[in-house]
Amino acid sequence: MQAQTLPDLRRLSFGNAIPTQPPSILTQHYAPSAPQLPSVIAGLAYLQPTRERPYNYMYQPPQGEPWQNCEYDVRAMRITDARSFSARPSVHVEGFELWDAPSAVTNFQDESAIVDIYYREAAELARAVTGAQRAYVFDHLVRKREAGRPALTFGRHGDGTQAAAAGRIHNDYSEESGRKRLGLVLQDAIEAGAVERYSIVNIWRSIKGPVLDTPLAVCDARTVSATRLVPSEVRYPNRTGEIYLVEHSPRHQWAYYSAMDRHEALVFKQYDSQASGVSRFVPHAAFDHPNTPPDAPLRESIEIRCLVIYE
Repeated sequence: MQAQTLPDLRRLSFGNAIPTQPPSILTQHYAPSAPQLPSVIAGLAYLQPTRERPYNYMYQPPQGEPWQNCEYDVRAMRITDARSFSARPSVHVEGFELWDAPSAVTNFQDESAIVDIYYREAAELARAVTGAQRAYVFDHLVRKREAGRPALTFGRHGDGTQAAAAGRIHNDYSEESGRKRLGLVLQDAIEAGAVERYSIVNIWRSIKGPVLDTPLAVCDARTVSATRLVPSEVRYPNRTGEIYLVEHSPRHQWAYYSAMDRHEALVFKQYDSQASGVSRFVPHAAFDHPNTPPDAPLRESIEIRCLVIYE
């Protein structure tokens, strides 16, 4: 499918809400492009129970401090190809949806193209998926596997040795950091105080080709208990963020979309201010697919974080 040009939105500056209607090229998509195994068994790294508040350093820690104060337990979990589902998942029920959403960006190594073009596309997609009225893209991260380094980085500037491809299961926002994000995005206290409900969603896309190497698994929000979500610190040189790490539960149901390509976007919930009746947290992690061809290209992807407001 050829990428299509979006309507002219150049009048909007970075960080503004996107009020225009989503383009017609956006459609919910889950049908398989080729036959795939309905599920695989693969390792996912759960947090081992601990009495300490977990932390991970994303830079060389101070002398005498370990990189982390917690350990992880890799569990063999069944991960179902969501393309085989008989019904489409919903971002407000299971917590995730796959959409056919071609991008006009041809080079995701171009930072200006990401901010000037992809941010607008992502905001429109976030509104279309969630039904929200306003969308604010506030962050992005490009990930790239490197030849000879079998690990994916964990966090923004992790050392490659700190996270294996069987990535640590996490949710980007906790209850506390999810509440704080509204005020960081809407810095006008009166405007923020008038918001009744908002969500934070992650938009994940391949930027190279079909993902055959270390795809992304998402956990059905309906199977996630708050008792298994552990507030944890991610320490950067100039700030400390809070995420959820996840303890194992036999109730967890995992899914992924096989061979996700550039024209597809996976949208999943990371926080919802509504306390009940909707998905709120979708833990996720990269995993080593057991059927990855030996000559498969190394995965390259981009993820967008977007706050949406319902009115």
